[in-house]
Amino acid sequence: MPAITELPKRILIVAPSWVGDAVMAQVLFKRLRECNANLVLDALSPAWCAPLFSRMPEIDSVIFNPFGHGELKIGRRYRLGAALREKHYDQAIVLPNSLKSALVPFFASIPLRTGYVGEMRRGLLNDARILQKSRYPLMVERFALLAEKKNDPLHRPLKYPSLSSSPAQRKAVMKKLGLTPEKPVAVFCPGAEYGPAKRWPSEHFAALAKMLSKEQDIWLIGSRKDRDIGEEIRTLSDDACLNLCGMTELDDAIDLIAQAAFVVSNDSGLMHVAAALNKPMVAIYGSSSPGFTPPLSEKAVMAKIELPCSPCFERICPLGHLDCMMKLMPEAVHAKIMEIVR
Repeated sequence: MPAITELPKRILIVAPSWVGDAVMAQVLFKRLRECNANLVLDALSPAWCAPLFSRMPEIDSVIFNPFGHGELKIGRRYRLGAALREKHYDQAIVLPNSLKSALVPFFASIPLRTGYVGEMRRGLLNDARILQKSRYPLMVERFALLAEKKNDPLHRPLKYPSLSSSPAQRKAVMKKLGLTPEKPVAVFCPGAEYGPAKRWPSEHFAALAKMLSKEQDIWLIGSRKDRDIGEEIRTLSDDACLNLCGMTELDDAIDLIAQAAFVVSNDSGLMHVAAALNKPMVAIYGSSSPGFTPPLSEKAVMAKIELPCSPCFERICPLGHLDCMMKLMPEAVHAKIMEIVR
């Protein structure tokens, strides 16, 4: 590893491709700013995550990463890296663990390239770290540790993510979508990009909507892939909720969630968005675990039932019954909501 004689002045972050991971990465950005207030900090990000970085004051600019999941396209990566040489970055911090993610900083000739060992990329990273998983079980800890020099301990306490949403931004998205809520808003986030084992059943969301509809306007927020799930919930709830899934971009979703009195969400990217907006929230866990990627907010509570088979971290229930979600009843989640609103 090259000797570090002074703090880097310009750092390029190779950002994660998942929304939740991108939110949690802000813990790293806050620590880097704490170490060097005059730092120039840029993010190389997929287009779908870019709105998040525009809501983080620690990030100076976003450079679009044009490569989709699994795409190598080494020639295009070389050309992107070569184009970045003129920015004269002192360091790159590579957050994904793939070989592909380390190629652009290498081609950009960035002198210090930091990241964890993974997928045969030791030759691309000259500041390769070996992760001590038992010592740092949380993903945010692993991100934040990359702000420190090699072999230095993690600086605590961690500063939680905090996305911005201005009154003007919230007003604009309400006007755009023609929303005029008459009651306090509850936001449900029924999707989970990872797979169905992380999705609470539509009938449970619908039953919960019926319980809340007298006191709340209920908005369903998610991606285009969640549109059918939202329609199913709306139908089963007898129109107790408004299906906005697929009608918003990520920046719209941020501002809609910022309007909420509280949020009910699966373990998903939008769960981390809600936490970073400091919204009272019930976070629903099935196949995954809050011991790895919890919502980083003191206003969040977890809804989860303990089973011998959970967490399995599978996309689809390997036993075929999805008991970890099916047996988590709407009444239990409603009780959690009463806990947070009080």
